[in-house]
Amino acid sequence: MGLTRSEIFTEKQNRLATMMKALAHPARIAIIQHLIRINTCICSDLVEELGLAQPTISQHLKELKNVGLIQGTIEGTSVCYCIEPKVWKQFKNSFESFFVSYIREDTCC
Repeated sequence: MGLTRSEIFTEKQNRLATMMKALAHPARIAIIQHLIRINTCICSDLVEELGLAQPTISQHLKELKNVGLIQGTIEGTSVCYCIEPKVWKQFKNSFESFFVSYIREDTCC
């Protein structure tokens, strides 16, 4: 049986790619920035803030939640979202180790 594409890469490479994919949409970046700025919010706040449709916001929240970057708690009929600190730290450490691995040399193509 042949290898799937993800199997030819290391676990670390696959994990970093999944993290980057989760953030690879401007709406998700805007959601994260909004959550950082105000700490917690509900979906309807994001609809007003970003000007996107509620189902669109919900899909982006789902993607961020699937990778664990945000968490949601039910408050009545709403879900209150915030950054998940442990996963945020994992993302931060992974991105830092990826970007600091490049050391500029004086020569390049």
